[in-house]
Amino acid sequence: MDIFESRNINPMLISEMVDPFDSPNFIYEIKWDGIRTLSFLDTKTDMRNKRNKLMVPIFPELESLYKQVKTKCIIDHELLVLKNGIPDFYEVQKRALMSNSFKIKLAADKYPASVIAYDILYYKDKDITMLPLMERKKYLTDVVIENNLISVSRFIENDGIKLYELVKEKGLEGIVAKRKDSLYWQGKRTKDWVKCKIMATDDCVICGYIPKENNMTSLVLGQYDDDVLVYKGHVTLGVSLRILNEHKYKTMDYSPFGYVPPGNEDCVWMAPELVCIVESMPTEKESFRQPVFKGIRDDKLAIECKV
Repeated sequence: MDIFESRNINPMLISEMVDPFDSPNFIYEIKWDGIRTLSFLDTKTDMRNKRNKLMVPIFPELESLYKQVKTKCIIDHELLVLKNGIPDFYEVQKRALMSNSFKIKLAADKYPASVIAYDILYYKDKDITMLPLMERKKYLTDVVIENNLISVSRFIENDGIKLYELVKEKGLEGIVAKRKDSLYWQGKRTKDWVKCKIMATDDCVICGYIPKENNMTSLVLGQYDDDVLVYKGHVTLGVSLRILNEHKYKTMDYSPFGYVPPGNEDCVWMAPELVCIVESMPTEKESFRQPVFKGIRDDKLAIECKV
């Protein structure tokens, strides 16, 4: 069946994280921090996320997106909300969870969404997923009429490391490297597309742990604001009780924060003495985004872990 009519498409996935590199066989793009979406554009805009959820009702300001293409097409893009020219994942995610039309309208007026297109799957009644990436890029550039709603992702050749360093300097999420001859494999994760993400590291106080299903454990994190211990959320990835039990720690029957933060009712509280390293995506928010436990350090005092 025609992929435009079936609407049954899974976007091609980006493979594992690698260190930034240079190669004449790849192009390099900024990894935009938003929601991955596909738009079916003809006489109206039909935008869907990876779970096939309709997005135009939640982002009504993008309803006229179909007017920004020259012909019937399917565009692969990132759905963004920008603040001061920088993508704000929390704003776009917050909107994606809204259902109240009045609140959606207020949010759209305050922080209007836009899209950055980086691929095209369908052009003038033809499935073009089996064309090489660089040919698809030409179609994409030709079909999109850029305005405040949509722009086409720019890319550079050869100099992946330079772009990575520039993106790091600007506080963005990272870069994506794509083979120039890569085909568009729906729903597949191949080494043709890889990501180089920029992660921040923080030293945190371990304030307790929460046993989870499937033998998983979350550590409850804190940092000091002067001499006040501030709750910083959880980390689960990379955590094991075995690693924790290799170190001396004391349990307590009350929260070291002086209150129980919501969602921590099942916590086994600990004296705030152990320090761990947490790697996460850069964010201006109070808690960590996509945190990963990188180990416990014994060369730093808890009081030295500052907000």
